[in-house]
Amino acid sequence: MSSDDENDKIFKALGNRVRRNMLDRLKDSPQTTGALCDAFPELDRCTVMQHLKVLEEADLVISRRDGRERWNHLNAIPIQQLHERWIGSYAAYAAQGLLKLKQGLEG
Repeated sequence: MSSDDENDKIFKALGNRVRRNMLDRLKDSPQTTGALCDAFPELDRCTVMQHLKVLEEADLVISRRDGRERWNHLNAIPIQQLHERWIGSYAAYAAQGLLKLKQGLEG
């Protein structure tokens, strides 16, 4: 699979507010699927599982079984890769432009 296809999956996963909120909950520590269901009482278990599937397909969540429990862990590597590819380079370009503007106004 190409990196563009992988990026599309990540952007799709991050494009939904519920999935972003799930990632926020996983940022501090892994959570069981049951705990995530409890954290989103407006969603039924099936819907939570569908959101987790999208996150797993984007490699943003890694799930592990421990007995009857399914533990969901955040995988922040794809987010860091997006940052390096999209945000970092554009932020540097914008900062460079602002620096040139400042120097032009001061000079």
